[in-house]
Amino acid sequence: MTTSTSITVGNWQGLLGHGAAPRELECLLAIAGGASGKEAARLLGISEDGIKKRLMCLGTKWGVTRRAALVAEAFKRGLISPAILALCAVLVGQSITSTEEFTRIRRPGERSFAASRIYRRAECASAVA
Repeated sequence: MTTSTSITVGNWQGLLGHGAAPRELECLLAIAGGASGKEAARLLGISEDGIKKRLMCLGTKWGVTRRAALVAEAFKRGLISPAILALCAVLVGQSITSTEEFTRIRRPGERSFAASRIYRRAECASAVA
């Protein structure tokens, strides 16, 4: 039985125990974050060739040849995700359980502040025309 732990590189989080070695996953997360091979090497403290070799090894395991396809495959397998998704999940969960402004039910005819601004802009635009 494999246990899943996570690795975070920059703003990306990846799960171990799903077919990628820890260093391969670190390299993949750095590339997924938009780093070039040279930037990823500097970030992880290895050579640029080391990045290329680890990504090539992972690509061979998954049958993928290009870096963009490698990142897409990792998304498809549920291996990596932006750390912002975890934050969004927390905010959605809070909005569901909260009785604050997020879940406020408006009375008929009551507009939100944003809707009021849109209507005022439309009225001003029609008055000018």
